[in-house]
Amino acid sequence: MGMRGVLTLQKRQVLVFFVLLGLSQAGIESLSYSIAEEIEIGYFVANLARDLELGLEELSSREAQVVCDDREKHLYLDLMTGYLLLNEKLDREELCSSTEPCVLHFQVVLEKPLQFFQAELHVRDINDHAPTFLDKEILIKISESATIGTTFLMESAQDLDVGSNSLQNYTISPISHFYIKIQDGSDGKIYPELVLQKVLDHEMESELRLTLTALDGGSPPRSGTTLVLVKVLDINDNSPEFAQDLYEVQVLEDTPIGSWIITVSAKDLDTGNYGKLSYTFFHASEDIRKTFEINPLSGEVNLRSQLDFETTQSYSINIQATDGGGLSEKCALLIKVLDINDNLPEVIMSSITNTIPENASETLVALFSVRDHDAGDNGRMVCSIQDDLPFILKPTIKNFFTLVSEKALDRESRAEYNITITVTDLGTPRLQTQHNITVLVSDVNDNGPFPARLLDVSGAGTLAHSYQYEVCLSGDSGTGEFKFLKTVFPNLLTGINMRQKEHIGNGFGFNIQ
Repeated sequence: MGMRGVLTLQKRQVLVFFVLLGLSQAGIESLSYSIAEEIEIGYFVANLARDLELGLEELSSREAQVVCDDREKHLYLDLMTGYLLLNEKLDREELCSSTEPCVLHFQVVLEKPLQFFQAELHVRDINDHAPTFLDKEILIKISESATIGTTFLMESAQDLDVGSNSLQNYTISPISHFYIKIQDGSDGKIYPELVLQKVLDHEMESELRLTLTALDGGSPPRSGTTLVLVKVLDINDNSPEFAQDLYEVQVLEDTPIGSWIITVSAKDLDTGNYGKLSYTFFHASEDIRKTFEINPLSGEVNLRSQLDFETTQSYSINIQATDGGGLSEKCALLIKVLDINDNLPEVIMSSITNTIPENASETLVALFSVRDHDAGDNGRMVCSIQDDLPFILKPTIKNFFTLVSEKALDRESRAEYNITITVTDLGTPRLQTQHNITVLVSDVNDNGPFPARLLDVSGAGTLAHSYQYEVCLSGDSGTGEFKFLKTVFPNLLTGINMRQKEHIGNGFGFNIQ
């Protein structure tokens, strides 16, 4: 067993963003497991004792524990069996959204000596979501002069599942005037387009009602539907044109709700109703619609709900301008969210020892990690303790630290230490978090007996105060008399300084009468 990248710090202050290596057992690679989402609590994931090549007794004596990167208790290590068990149901969509593969990273931490093992759990998707349309009805206005083969954009469905369980196909019914063409988006999703295959006649039929169905690839497949309302209009000669294809804007995450973000603008050369434009979000997710809104007449985009850089760093929005004749054009809007220092650093304790022996050096007092959800300097941290204590901080891996005694302690000199762990980020203004630990020093038999020549204190009388002393029975007396050894508290008078006519009762921790 070896130490890789051992880093010794004499200072009590280290930057978290140093690249640090931890400890691992020779011959053991990073552990990898797989499990389907939504499995019941208590499900067996793996035999960690076997995989780590450790006996159950060693696993228990070294206080093995599992620490997930997101600090949630998804997994549980049973020290009696060495089994890694599921501590809660895992929802892949909640853990990873649309990211695939969905990987939950965790560490197996052993103490005495301290070791870390990197591990990961792949959460497999099941088909537990059906495709859904955000709008119950899609309205499309089409001129009767539209030629066969003309394509009309439509809103897509949303499916939280991934892979083969995600959205795979669209169908339309009835199919007398239109058919569906599916386009692959740059984001890996598919989008439906309505294609005209039969000439429309406003005088014969001014309105058509169609059903658009979205299907996923699960087994069995799930589906969702929405109504497509087609209004057949008179001739419209010109389509809208945006001033630019891409709009970009930067917004601070603490921007007040209701604030103006940007205005997009298009023009149409037609007059009358055909030249009137309306603006809408196109292919926008539910999150975008909850966060922003667009004025359909002016094209102003305003903030609808609070931004959070730690949740979403940017939004890519398609905006569509449609004229009164049903012709449309679109542009893209990229909104970049700027971080502010709005998150305090956090201290997460994994292990703590409140009592340590006085004669042991480099004893582990605490194992903990730190994190800050902010980005850049706002998320970089400095970790420190007081300078006047016989303890030091040692970084391990991935923002983990150990607090250890720097040298052997002396309980007779000091029996208790109050340690304050301070974590400060480098943002403006700097934010700080403190965590307090009280450490008691336990006594060991490191002092010999008091000299045999002691002062006998006996007699009549009463002391003005109560004191506590270490005492012993007189070895040469059958009367049960006591002798003072020393005061428990050094600042009190010793027996040698007391008045020599005091009488002592036979007991420990008593008042002198």
